[in-house]
Amino acid sequence: MTETETDAIRLERDDGIATITVDRPERHNAMDETVARTLAETVTQAAEDDAVRCLVLTGTGAVFNTGADLSTFEGDETDAERLEAIATPLHETVSTLVSAPKPVVTGVNGVVAGGGLGLALAGDVVLAAEDARFEYAYPKIGLSGDGGATWLLPRLVGRRTAQRIAFLDEPIDAEEAVELGLATEAVASEEFDDRLEAVASELASGPTKAYAEIKRLFAASSTNGIEAHLEEEQERITDLASTADYAAGLRGFLEKESPTFRGE
Repeated sequence: MTETETDAIRLERDDGIATITVDRPERHNAMDETVARTLAETVTQAAEDDAVRCLVLTGTGAVFNTGADLSTFEGDETDAERLEAIATPLHETVSTLVSAPKPVVTGVNGVVAGGGLGLALAGDVVLAAEDARFEYAYPKIGLSGDGGATWLLPRLVGRRTAQRIAFLDEPIDAEEAVELGLATEAVASEEFDDRLEAVASELASGPTKAYAEIKRLFAASSTNGIEAHLEEEQERITDLASTADYAAGLRGFLEKESPTFRGE
């Protein structure tokens, strides 16, 4: 990787947790083409690594992510190519986060807007620092939306609320984000790092294969009919009955002890 790529995206591994940090606070963690591509590659690497049992995505400073780095844009038709060059890897990242066969935690440490909104909402668990702010932001510059925001928002909050968020484009604080379903939990800023680590550790020590199937079933529920979905539920739960984690969980339940899951 180039120095720019290394500096902008940090990957840290610890005890089954891969923490990916967008570290570009001087640009509000916004992404140019290089940063967007490096983020996609790093997220894919972590998602495909069997040793990683929980993936964390966060940012540095007062901002989580603001999408494309507009300081590199010209404001004319030549920006279509620039948008595509950033949106393509951004969409790869969001798709990977949503479909990764392991829990994903997004730590919204501050302001999130534009293309960063899709990144934030792609988490299975979304922790928002108390001073975080969620903004759709696209209409402010005459654009419609990308990064999965128009797919995720209606599914998380319902179409009418999604329309309010997009059309009125009013900032949403952490508490309201939880109330609406954009975030899982609002956390005091001074406790944010510790809470993010605690949640990631809990998930990393959980039944990874079961989490993966829960994600797949939730994703399929929006397109499956009830009969097809019930059949899929049955297939997945019976497959899991042959895993070591199920054996450990059942043993722990019967013996009234906390099980040790190994993701196997």
